[in-house]
Amino acid sequence: MPLRSSPAAHSVISSDGSQISPSHHEIAYCYLLNISRVIIHYGQSRYPLLDSLPEVIYRPEDLYASRKWGIRTEEWMGHKRTAAEAKMLGELATEITPQSNDVPTLAMTDGSLIYWFLEQMPAAARDEILQPVLASWDQLRRAKVPVMGYISASRSGEALNFLRLQACPYESPDCLSHCEDNRAQTPCQTSSPLRDVTLWSTALSPGERGPLWKSSADILSCYGEHAVYFCYVHVGAEVARVEFPQWVVEDSGLLNSALSLMLAQVQKGFGYPVALAEAHNQAVVKGGDRTRFFTLLEQQMIRAGLKNVGTSFKEARKRGSIA
Repeated sequence: MPLRSSPAAHSVISSDGSQISPSHHEIAYCYLLNISRVIIHYGQSRYPLLDSLPEVIYRPEDLYASRKWGIRTEEWMGHKRTAAEAKMLGELATEITPQSNDVPTLAMTDGSLIYWFLEQMPAAARDEILQPVLASWDQLRRAKVPVMGYISASRSGEALNFLRLQACPYESPDCLSHCEDNRAQTPCQTSSPLRDVTLWSTALSPGERGPLWKSSADILSCYGEHAVYFCYVHVGAEVARVEFPQWVVEDSGLLNSALSLMLAQVQKGFGYPVALAEAHNQAVVKGGDRTRFFTLLEQQMIRAGLKNVGTSFKEARKRGSIA
């Protein structure tokens, strides 16, 4: 199905995140989340928003909250960053909607909307990450701003798994029951494993999308009304997988608008969406940023009257040299 052209006036919002990991050898045991904010307007003579909001997590109740579920602080930091990125999209959509009127807007995030890592978590820990994400998607739905997960170089074979059903010799297809002992060469796998993008690269022309599929990931049972659908789009340089919550798919106007704005973003970015690239650039924390962060933190701790402020002997020795 060919995609229509994007209107001259439209907006795209995005967010990405980066972090400074905690270390017992630094000035203080804490970590920093840096969440970018990107709003790019086209055909409206309006300045873009390109910045980031850093947050320092240092309170013991926040640093060690995940230990009760057996989750390391470093791992939990990454999960909290994921939730913060989604929350930022909802805030940006609420901010832009009163000013945009009828101008179509798209919220883009880099990567999948299906958070597979939540499947192995205890329910309480999963809810602490997932509920803010779903609340943000509710904000986007009320603002009529479709949210899209853009996956470049997808390695998924989910769509091909549906097609393999016809080759299953069992009356009731159940891989875990019938083929658990021979997962490498199942009866339905008559050829070497393929990726979805391999199939759709032969079936789609640039500017076309394939059919919509509903993901069967187990974690989606916790998503409520936000079940995730996906399709493949030939964007010219590659075949990309794009994902949407159910409410976007149910509104053909929102879906078609989202796809047209996405394709325009890829074309403007010469193969990769401009908003996603800018969100990454605004969020990334470089080595010099880490040094400046802990230097600033040290100055503030000394100003507050704290004594014996400094790095561990190990860290101090690593920063020096006798050569």
